Amino acid sequence: METRTPLVERIGIYAFVGLGFVALTGCGGGDPVAPGGSEPMDLAAELVAQGLQDPVHLTSPPSDDRLFVVEQLGRIRIIESDGTLLATPFLDITNRVRCCGEQGLLSVAFHPMYDSNGWFYVNYTDFAGATTVERFRVSANPDVADDNSGKLILSVDQPFSNHNGGLNVFGPDGMLYIGLGDGGAAADPLGNGQNLDTLLGSILRIDVDGGDPYRIPADNPFITVPGARGEIWAYGLRNPWRFSFDRQTGQLFIADVGQAQWEEVNRASASEGGINYGWRVMEGAHCFGGGGCDQSELTLPIFEYNHQEGCSITGGHVYRGSAIPGLSGRYFYADYCQQWVRSLEIQGSSVEVHDSGVGGLGPVTSFGEDTAGELYFLTEGGRVYRLIGA
Repeated sequence: METRTPLVERIGIYAFVGLGFVALTGCGGGDPVAPGGSEPMDLAAELVAQGLQDPVHLTSPPSDDRLFVVEQLGRIRIIESDGTLLATPFLDITNRVRCCGEQGLLSVAFHPMYDSNGWFYVNYTDFAGATTVERFRVSANPDVADDNSGKLILSVDQPFSNHNGGLNVFGPDGMLYIGLGDGGAAADPLGNGQNLDTLLGSILRIDVDGGDPYRIPADNPFITVPGARGEIWAYGLRNPWRFSFDRQTGQLFIADVGQAQWEEVNRASASEGGINYGWRVMEGAHCFGGGGCDQSELTLPIFEYNHQEGCSITGGHVYRGSAIPGLSGRYFYADYCQQWVRSLEIQGSSVEVHDSGVGGLGPVTSFGEDTAGELYFLTEGGRVYRLIGA
């Protein structure tokens, strides 16, 4: 019988926390550092659905008012617009998913032309421990996928069981972006973060419409670099949990889980490929391991926080909904350990932190957006909440 473990798995003096590997002595030391500001209005979290098992991702197909929630065990569930959680899973591939800890079914991305082709792309850990990207098709029943329609798109061997990344997202350019961590263990022992001949420690960009199973876009930054993997769009990442595109500006936001001291948020324009975010030369904006380091070719985060404030970042989205206009442009994120939710207000090179005032949710495992741009929280307790004005 398989022994399942939660997202927090303690081993010796370390912890796999919120899909990141941190020293226990680096978490919770000292008094929390207060954020720099507060929201201009009262906010609250409205319960949308409960009874889910280990939800880790939420999204919607284009022009669809249903919510699709990924359960780590290997299922995708549908929440109807009235909040009804359908009993029958949209997809059930528990028979091919290795779970849990930091492994499992970790995300789903619906093709931009889903209305006509019915395709969606899942990211999961197979029984060999490899990151697997597979395409499926919806059946004649819009609430049920064809479990037998799977087509392998990409498989990446994982040397360890943690730092899988695991997010599939279609960008504003129609390309599929795939997040991969450095392969796991502590301190990137294989040096994958700075190695362009491995897909690990990177965000990939592939064209799933231009080839079988995909084509490498001609404008990818490393496609002509000898020895480099052409699929790589950005690298130098430890464990991107999660990343997202601002639906208004197209900017890419990446939350990267830190090692023992710093959690970080990175930002780039949608067209800016080839960025090296620094891991394991850097952790956040600091040379990893102390001492000096060459930062000349690295892009530092726009924001970081240390382990006096939390110990594992959960990345979210830039709010672009209409329900709370005063929040437009704020990037929301959470800390899995300290269980707070905050946002960043970014004005040029200035970044101000705001406490959302939303509490009592428990550990936030992931965020989500619906087609209208409204923001959702997923919690380890199996609940889905929507951000609202109080």
